[in-house]
Amino acid sequence: MSATAESHEHAHAHHHEKESFVSKYIFSQDHKMISKQFLVTAVFMGIIAMMLSIFFRLQLAWPGESFEILNFFLGDKWAPDGVLDRNMYLSLVTLHGTIMVFFVLTGGLSGTFSNLLIPLQIGARDMASGMLNMLSYWFFFVSSVIMVASLFVETGAAGGGWTIYPPLSALPQAMPSSGLGMTLWLISMAIFIASSLLGSLNYIVTILNLRTKGMKMTRLPLTIWAFFITAILGVLSFPVLFAAVLLLIMDRSMGTSFYLSDIYIGSEALDPVGGSPILYEHLFWFLGHPEVYIVLLPALGITSEIIATNARKPIFGYRAMIGSILAIGFLSFIVWGHHMFLSGMNPFLGSVFVFTTLLIAIPSAVKAFNYITTIWKGNVIFTPGMLFSIGLVSTFVTGGLTGIILADSALDITIHDTYFVVAHFHIVMGLSAIFGMFAGVYHWFPKMFGRMMNTKLGYAHFWLTIIGGYGVFFPMHFVGMAGAPRRYYQYTDYAMFDGVADLNVLITGFAIMAAAAQGIFLFNFFYSAFKGQRAVQNPWKSNTLEWTTPVEHIHGNWEGALPEVHRWPYDYSKDGWDEDFVPQTVPLRSDEEEH
Repeated sequence: MSATAESHEHAHAHHHEKESFVSKYIFSQDHKMISKQFLVTAVFMGIIAMMLSIFFRLQLAWPGESFEILNFFLGDKWAPDGVLDRNMYLSLVTLHGTIMVFFVLTGGLSGTFSNLLIPLQIGARDMASGMLNMLSYWFFFVSSVIMVASLFVETGAAGGGWTIYPPLSALPQAMPSSGLGMTLWLISMAIFIASSLLGSLNYIVTILNLRTKGMKMTRLPLTIWAFFITAILGVLSFPVLFAAVLLLIMDRSMGTSFYLSDIYIGSEALDPVGGSPILYEHLFWFLGHPEVYIVLLPALGITSEIIATNARKPIFGYRAMIGSILAIGFLSFIVWGHHMFLSGMNPFLGSVFVFTTLLIAIPSAVKAFNYITTIWKGNVIFTPGMLFSIGLVSTFVTGGLTGIILADSALDITIHDTYFVVAHFHIVMGLSAIFGMFAGVYHWFPKMFGRMMNTKLGYAHFWLTIIGGYGVFFPMHFVGMAGAPRRYYQYTDYAMFDGVADLNVLITGFAIMAAAAQGIFLFNFFYSAFKGQRAVQNPWKSNTLEWTTPVEHIHGNWEGALPEVHRWPYDYSKDGWDEDFVPQTVPLRSDEEEH
């Protein structure tokens, strides 16, 4: 064991005294408690984002009609007589996207599962720095509060779309929702980035320095590989968004013109000249594309673990899976230009981005085929976690197919910024990542809360969610191919979009159904956390180290010495063994070769 791990061991040896309420629940430095804090915060943010999406879907399906619920939640100013205000519509779209991408999928997935699983699966007492870990959560919490608070500002929340392109975001006078709400959006994101960086640095150092005896990199579960590469992506790309946000704040408040060129408002020329709004697009998407994989890789890592466990088979192509995670991580940095094919980019440069974007389909396909091959002829156990994992493989493939269309600049030009793009990234990021998150919650719930979730409610939740999810985003492809642009308040203003009116009603119906289905999950989650059936130590008969810790949480994870690792984590259904699983702590037999 390394010197760092030794000192860590001694530091935690005396941590069994009773903690006060404040030190245990509020300023906790225990990674297990921090993971729960991230999860519960993300769940609440998810509820808000889902409600916002239902509000603007009502407007899209039944434009100009009155809905009591809109007036109840948004008040007379933003929904007079129950009809959604045009500016508020843009704010709802903006905040829905921002909250889902950053606060639910980035903070919720990485914050929850990296915190819970990294120390447990590598055999460490805790994270490298409990203090930084705690700060990471509280920065996340403060940024969440500021983002939600921006909804209650008099001029409205930020309304420039979740990408916050200038000049709408750079000029407070551009429209009502470019005012204080936008400033709060930028402050919230700056704090969020600080949280993300603290977390990511902690994850990287912990994985490199605190692995237990025998835990070589080639014996790490694929979950840990996924969290490791995700953390590296975050450390390399989030500072670029921080720079973009900082320059935007300076353009708004300090008279600079990084992003402002010659602009007229109401036929009056503005002072700032010489900047380039395209510069912001480059900076934003340099984070924005790795961000897709910061969201997806943890979900794919979780799925790898759950599929192998519930198929009772070794994961197919372990090294190929690690290779594909590394390849996805590398390629995700050189594809950002495909968001900018219409920005006047040099066609030669466009063709380079077409090539790199199509290239990233190869490691993604490797993962999909490996999942399918792992399930093939397996002794599959359909737990709710397994169903959501299979659902992820389905949506990942479906969304990937439309990605090939959007990667081609010639095809992209016709459907850029239409609902086709919205459908594509919601199936890839929205559904796939959310399914990975649900799978992780159902699978590791016994580890987090010491209780089991209700399986039948889990099944109902899965089927309603996948039917609702496909029902929402599949028809959107056709709305997009009909030419309907995204972020329009009302399509009835344009006769050419009359054909998509019925589809918008259908999509909204499925959206309401899918949102209602999440009520089942919420009930199951909170009821089971307090009243669920008590969990046994290893309910899924899994091989990884987290199931060797006691059900009752202790700070330091293991009583006595840390476990020693002798094999890789996927020895399922191995010949010559009585049980169909062999934990990593079981020594190799004399006649046995390590996989």
